[in-house]
Amino acid sequence: MPDNAVLLEIKNVSKEFPVKKKKLYAVSDVSFTLSRGETLGLVGESGCGKSTIAKMIAGSLPVTSGSITLDGVEYTHMKKKEFAKFRRSIQMVFQDPLSSFSPRMRIGTYLCEPRVNYDHVSKDEAMAEAEELLAKVGLPAEFLMRYPHELSGGQLQRVAIARAIAISPKILICDEATGALDVSIQNQIAKLLVELVEENNIGCLFIGHDLALVRSVTQRVAIMYLGRIVEFLDSETLQEEYMHPYTEALLDSIFDVHCDQDEDIKLLAGEAPSPLVVHNGCPFAQRCEYCTEQCRYQLPELSHVNGTHYVACFNPLKR
Repeated sequence: MPDNAVLLEIKNVSKEFPVKKKKLYAVSDVSFTLSRGETLGLVGESGCGKSTIAKMIAGSLPVTSGSITLDGVEYTHMKKKEFAKFRRSIQMVFQDPLSSFSPRMRIGTYLCEPRVNYDHVSKDEAMAEAEELLAKVGLPAEFLMRYPHELSGGQLQRVAIARAIAISPKILICDEATGALDVSIQNQIAKLLVELVEENNIGCLFIGHDLALVRSVTQRVAIMYLGRIVEFLDSETLQEEYMHPYTEALLDSIFDVHCDQDEDIKLLAGEAPSPLVVHNGCPFAQRCEYCTEQCRYQLPELSHVNGTHYVACFNPLKR
């Protein structure tokens, strides 16, 4: 469980990309915190800005405005050499594990590399640690001598997680880390992540499309739509206490094997508006069945409901 000590603070962060003579508004005024030992879920449709936030936290994308503070250090304006040392505190696990491996590098060499480069330990010491890391993620020591193509997708993702925690990061970012895996393997990897976060008392940002999976491994969930967070609430009470129509649409997209086969499937009509246009009103207005004139011309701010529950909606659903 999180110890309530704030580890990561994202404050009014925005990201814009130039597109010819226009600007693409990928992320707009996003703020949230992440505590030690906590796993925070970030959920939304493709293109809503989830991965852009992850890249800004990791330092691979500069912020347009706002600040990002990790363990009391604001690092968005660090010089390259200074950030190169700081980068070890932030590690990422990506959706396609194979793409992050060199096909010519053995698993053992891949796991040793961070410790040798950052901490200048000997190769023998790094290899001994690599064997311990494999054991932590449930893989045998013999995998050290294998090449990436000799492992399955689930095994490779376990190796990627092992490498991410090798240098004791303060925060782990999982960007669709289970999206390319079979359902049974997804649950194994998700459970492993939860155990490692608690064991190492680090923070974890878990990004995904599957709201059912995300809420099962996180303490809190942030729902994103068109670059903005529209609802924040505890994962445990999400099903009963959600209030935003978009959260309702995401929950309606979850299918149960025991569901009524004759029941009509609820579909979210329309497409998200263009991020190249500044919208004065609620970004979800044109797809929302509860939309009013106020929604079309005024932007709702995140308002406190109770506890850790916040919602940005003029007509929140009554729970």
